[in-house]
Amino acid sequence: MTPPRTATGSATPSARGGRRRGARPSGGELLAAAVGAVPGGAARPGQQQMTEAIERSTTSGEHLLVQAGTGTGKSLAYLAPALTVDGPVVVSTATLALQSQLVDHDLPRLADAVEPLLGRRPTFAVLKGRHHYLCLARLDNSTEDEPEDTLFDAPAARPGGGTKWLGEAGRLGKQIQRLRDWADETATGDRDELDPGVDDQAWRLVSMPARECVGAGRCPFGAECFAEASRARAREADIVVTNHSLLAVDMIAGRHIVPPHKLLIVDEAHELADRVSSAAQAELVPELVDRSARRARPLLKPDVAERLTEAGDALAVGLAEAPAGRITAGLPAPLREACTLLDAATRAALDALGDVKADDPDPVRKQQAKAVLDELSTTAQRLLEEADHDVAWVEKPENGTRRALVVAPLSVAGTLATHLYDERTVVATSATLALGGRFDTVARALGLDAPPPAPPSPAAAALAATATASAARRAGTPGTGAEAGATDGVAVAAGSRAATGTVPATEGPGWRSMDVGSPFDYARQGILYVAAHLPRPRVSGLPEAAGDELLGLVGALGGRTLGLFSSRRAAQQAAELLRARTDLPVLLQGEEALPLLVRRFREERSSCLFGVMSLWQGVDVPGDSCQLVVIDRLPFPRPDEPLAAARAAAVDAGGGSGFAAVSVPIAAVRLAQGVGRLIRATGDRGVVAVLDSRLETARGYGPFLRRSLPPFWYTTRPDVARGALERLARA
Repeated sequence: MTPPRTATGSATPSARGGRRRGARPSGGELLAAAVGAVPGGAARPGQQQMTEAIERSTTSGEHLLVQAGTGTGKSLAYLAPALTVDGPVVVSTATLALQSQLVDHDLPRLADAVEPLLGRRPTFAVLKGRHHYLCLARLDNSTEDEPEDTLFDAPAARPGGGTKWLGEAGRLGKQIQRLRDWADETATGDRDELDPGVDDQAWRLVSMPARECVGAGRCPFGAECFAEASRARAREADIVVTNHSLLAVDMIAGRHIVPPHKLLIVDEAHELADRVSSAAQAELVPELVDRSARRARPLLKPDVAERLTEAGDALAVGLAEAPAGRITAGLPAPLREACTLLDAATRAALDALGDVKADDPDPVRKQQAKAVLDELSTTAQRLLEEADHDVAWVEKPENGTRRALVVAPLSVAGTLATHLYDERTVVATSATLALGGRFDTVARALGLDAPPPAPPSPAAAALAATATASAARRAGTPGTGAEAGATDGVAVAAGSRAATGTVPATEGPGWRSMDVGSPFDYARQGILYVAAHLPRPRVSGLPEAAGDELLGLVGALGGRTLGLFSSRRAAQQAAELLRARTDLPVLLQGEEALPLLVRRFREERSSCLFGVMSLWQGVDVPGDSCQLVVIDRLPFPRPDEPLAAARAAAVDAGGGSGFAAVSVPIAAVRLAQGVGRLIRATGDRGVVAVLDSRLETARGYGPFLRRSLPPFWYTTRPDVARGALERLARA
């Protein structure tokens, strides 16, 4: 589907919010003011190009994909032109870290810098899901809810399961009282502003999921509602910062949560499709069925409530008998029977409850009961339908505390094509948008029509070869043969070569793309070393040869290593190996809270930090505390990941290669994010070591993955990597 163009424009300034009349500054002028206000701030060509491109898109209505490498300053590059558009402009992020950076640092600094140019101080607001805010109606009923919903809450809600003991209930009561005190003080009701915080169990008692809310008009606390107040602030702000999950819910629910806007900026856009898929996912959990039955029981006749309990018991039995993993041959009979019972029981309960009315004794409790029952009924019907566009699987975590029957869409590209681009201009940006040196893979995942890749012409091939040779000369090292050279403390040698450079632009109907590069000189600042001599990894965990290679690399540098592993078992084996064979401090994810581990890694110069997937994107350690990033194997999705496996199977069934179309792009994004942990500032130097020989030897996908990475010097020679690390250790 071709997304519509939407003219955003920067027509006559609105009087709303006190905009000054007359000509307003350009995005470039606002950017210059913002950069000039930063101590030591300097113009960055990529940042300027991005700002200019966004301004052109707001005028033409053409959607824009921008790959902006680390260090570009992309936040200011899109925030500055956003202020040239009649607001609000919506900025969506994937992570809380980026959201906090925008709200706590970038936006206040920008507002201070551009106020003289605009003649007023621009405003901004944060918009989160309703459950992030304190609900006064729930708080008013929290004492009454405790015995029913928490004192004997579902075992899955707590680590280790089991019924809550009285001491724990007393601790919960103290947290509720602290929340009551806080409610009298807070202006926003935002959970993130509560310090110290409370645990999830306590917060569930005083927050309201959107599906359970009766609406401000029918709620006795509607006039004081914190969530409604946040939406009102968002409607009046110049820039609204939200998150991908809420943006996805807004699209699925008909676009009535996020305020109307003409420009949407999606940062960390490589995460959007997964967040939309999660928002469209539903599940049946026995504990939730049981909880819904207990919640609705006071409002129902005993026989109707008992049918809900029986359906929950049937679901628990069906899940216990079913193996974990994707369901490929229809629902097993016990699960089909459980879904049928649940559908009938929830419909009967909903009929008995009737509509929520103004004169109901407790409309809030009734709406809560109806919302959960309705969701259970809808999910049961969806599973029974067994539609080709859905994927179902049984989820059984290794700790065994929770079992679920899950259903999710096979693809969300159609949802994005229909709902993401309608009546607004979309700018999608990330450091990881061009996979394999092209934008078309990500463009299609985001619901855009993208042309198939065309083979390069002889002229283009010659130009690429010339560019590679030129890059090699600039780095001071021949691309082939000759003698070893040095790149600012990171050595390269004969047999090493520069990777590809800036990604060529791609465009399709109603959209275009650009790569503004990075201010970092990757070819001089780092090496990408692939241990091509190692055997192809075939078993889980850390192979012995890979362990020996890891020891040699870490020993050459003397620590300062971030280890990104494909499994918890591999990370643990690596930590045990280094602890047994070296005196280096080794920090292992899971042994302490992650923020504490990262802080220790940053402060203890000889330490190593090992972990799994959450470290691949969540660690930002500039400087010499992290000069070696080790990746144990290519991060392809596991064969038992239900959605990836189903999507690959669908491509295979259509005559394509599911591995190439699904697994390779997933690995490319993950690998690029992991490799990006090394160079975080202009003064950083180091080595990325990939202990998976397939990155060099796999002729089909190896080059594609390498083209998805920053243009480091590339080598397969162990002596080059160790030599560079030894020089860094002496520096």
